[in-house]
Amino acid sequence: MFIDLTHLIVDDMPVYPGDSKTELIQSKHLQRDGYNNHHLTMNMHVGTHIDGPMHLTDADSYLSDFPLYSFIGNGVVLDVSGQKEIEYKIEYETFIKVQHIVILYTGYSKFFGEHEYFTKHPVLTKPFAELLVRKKVKMIGLDTPSPDRHPFEIHKYLFQNKVLIAENLTNVGLLLQAKSFEVIALPLHIKADSSPARVIARVE
Repeated sequence: MFIDLTHLIVDDMPVYPGDSKTELIQSKHLQRDGYNNHHLTMNMHVGTHIDGPMHLTDADSYLSDFPLYSFIGNGVVLDVSGQKEIEYKIEYETFIKVQHIVILYTGYSKFFGEHEYFTKHPVLTKPFAELLVRKKVKMIGLDTPSPDRHPFEIHKYLFQNKVLIAENLTNVGLLLQAKSFEVIALPLHIKADSSPARVIARVE
């Protein structure tokens, strides 16, 4: 079974405050032009996307430089709903394996499109981020717009330790009953700091 963890890209979809507007328009019409076509204008951090280290550090590697296995791996989901700060817990040492892709369920995707989604979302604590680094996880996936807020120290810490960040996931609650699953989080093959992505879970 496959679970799609990706928000649909639509015209004027919600963007992080200060980011440019998303425009998705039909630029050609079959009856008038003989074919259909659409034109998309968006920044790399709209909707479901993967942040690469170049986003907030002086790294010189584009997201396209990362090998494909960086975006595919066994997943684990942690139910952290109701928590304003995601704290380290000793049981996570057992749940999270080396090279896992860790998905957090905060339940915050229900606010996607509302102001509080971008201003009141939960954040990761440094001890929790240190656990991710110690476990050498490939990626942390969030149903929120960010693992932290300005000055984005958690972002930078994860990037400096080669942990990618998938933001704005949806449908994460459907993973809570899964015994095991694989995450496939493929960005565009694009020479940029970050990229929109189609993120899915393949449930055993």
